[in-house]
Amino acid sequence: MKVFIIGVTGAVGGLLAQQLIDRGDEVSGLVRREQQRAELAARGIGARVGRLADISPEALASLLRGMDAIVYSAGSNGGARDVTLAIDGEGVVTTLDAASIAGVRRFVLVSVLPEAGRGQNLSADEEFYFAVKKLVDVTVSVSELDWLILRPSMLVDDPGTGTVALGPAQPHDEIPREDVAATLAALLHEPRIARQILELNQGATPIAQAVRAARPRPAGGCFS
Repeated sequence: MKVFIIGVTGAVGGLLAQQLIDRGDEVSGLVRREQQRAELAARGIGARVGRLADISPEALASLLRGMDAIVYSAGSNGGARDVTLAIDGEGVVTTLDAASIAGVRRFVLVSVLPEAGRGQNLSADEEFYFAVKKLVDVTVSVSELDWLILRPSMLVDDPGTGTVALGPAQPHDEIPREDVAATLAALLHEPRIARQILELNQGATPIAQAVRAARPRPAGGCFS
């Protein structure tokens, strides 16, 4: 599988890239600096240099042609509003448009649980971040691509456990980034899981089993 990761230098994106390479997949991504490109090339990742905030859909599409899937894992983490709008909002829309131009059907967005941070004293910028994330989820969900939205719980840097809770709705707790990346890799290799919003939390189900259970079941039967 050929996968292009927007956010390949981020924590989840980097872990996902390694997961996919270990599976034998071909991974590419977008980076901002030539030094990052060289570092990723040493790991077998064919990165291209460009600024997500400035690139046009047509220019990005030229990098996406021939890909089997796109993963958008870039995020601002609720900082300044202009960065949030550029990365969490407009960047996703640009990538959706580029995917359509390039003819790449599979699009996976790493989002957030909608109740993340609820009940806390969020700043105005953080509230804006969650509002943008919600609007982008809606935009992706009405696109004509074979989209998938994954909403992980609070990300932590603890070692992965290899077990998760995955489904249409999960409580907001926390989950290691390593387990998020492993779940993303498994979901990318399950093409029957598309046009779904899945929430991800720590849990007791092995990742491969959790992904199999998330496959849609046909009326009157089940997958073997």
